[in-house]
Amino acid sequence: MSTFALIHGAGVGGGWFWHLIEAELRALGHTTIAPTLWTGDDTDTLSDYADAVVNLIDTSDELFVVAHSFGGFTAPLVAERVPTAGLVYVTAMVPRPGESPADWWENTGFPEAVRSQAAKDGGLTGASDPYVGYFHDVPKQLADQVEGKEPSPPSNTAYYEPWPLDAHPATPARYIVCTEDRLFPAAFQRQLAYDRLGVTADELRSGHCPALSRPAELAAMLNSYTS
Repeated sequence: MSTFALIHGAGVGGGWFWHLIEAELRALGHTTIAPTLWTGDDTDTLSDYADAVVNLIDTSDELFVVAHSFGGFTAPLVAERVPTAGLVYVTAMVPRPGESPADWWENTGFPEAVRSQAAKDGGLTGASDPYVGYFHDVPKQLADQVEGKEPSPPSNTAYYEPWPLDAHPATPARYIVCTEDRLFPAAFQRQLAYDRLGVTADELRSGHCPALSRPAELAAMLNSYTS
C-alpha cells in the first residue's frame, strides 16, 4: 500500500478539503496526511510549506504527493526532498523555475483562457460567486462548511517569491484535468500539463473541487496510479 501526501489549494478549507478522499483511500488500505499549511505568518515561504509536509512523512511505503490548485507550487518541493513514486497535479498550478505564484497567472495566459471560456458559457467561468465558480457541483452542505474551515491566506512572501527549484523533480508526474472546472478551463489545463510537464493529462468530470464533489472517483483514480 501507499502513502498519499495531500496538499490543499486556496479557498477550499485547508487540509479539511481532503477529508472525504482520506476516508476513501484509507478504506483501500492506504495511509494519508493532509495538513493545513498556512499559519497566518506572513514570513512563511513556499519552502516552509514544503517543510510542514515533509515533517509529517514517516513511512517506508511508496509515496505519492498530490496537489490541488495553489498546492502545485508546494508539491514539487516535497517530491524533491523525499523519495516519491508519483507527483499528481489535480487541476493545479504548475510552476516554472523562478516564477512566482503572482506571476503565474499572466505567464500562463490564464486571463485570456477565462475570457474565452466565459464567452462560450455565458459567464459561468470566472464567476465571482464561489457557489457558481468554485462549488457549483459540490453538495451545498459541504460547500457551506468551507468558509469556517478556511485558514489564513498564503503569505505574501510565498505568493511573491520566485519558485526556488532550478527544474522540476525527476519524479514521474501526472495531471488530472477537471473538465467542468470554472476557475481553470479544461483546455487551459490540458495545455498547461503538456507545456510544463510534457504529459497528456487524465480527465475527471468535475468542477474545481473534486475532493468534495467526486471523492470516490478521484480516490479511485489516485489508487490506480499505485503499484
